[in-house]
Amino acid sequence: MSQPVSTYSQVKIIGQVAKPQALPFREGITALDAVLAVGGLAPFAAGNRAKIVRTENGKQRELHIKLDDIINRGDMKQNVLLQPGDVLVVPESRF
Repeated sequence: MSQPVSTYSQVKIIGQVAKPQALPFREGITALDAVLAVGGLAPFAAGNRAKIVRTENGKQRELHIKLDDIINRGDMKQNVLLQPGDVLVVPESRF
């Protein structure tokens, strides 16, 4: 039995990425998988100030994540598993 597509069966990647979009959630998807799926970080992305906005039990939580460290240094302990409904926000760097 297939489930209807809802915002909870997606993860959204917004901000300074090549192609901001919602992706279908799949078991085991990580922050790095999601960033690669939207074409990577944009030139002015502040990847180390990225955050995942997650709703748990009706409350919003922010998980800070260092995408630059994952991509440029292979720091996989930063590579968080995403959950349905997560929003990955990549801010613009300040000069």
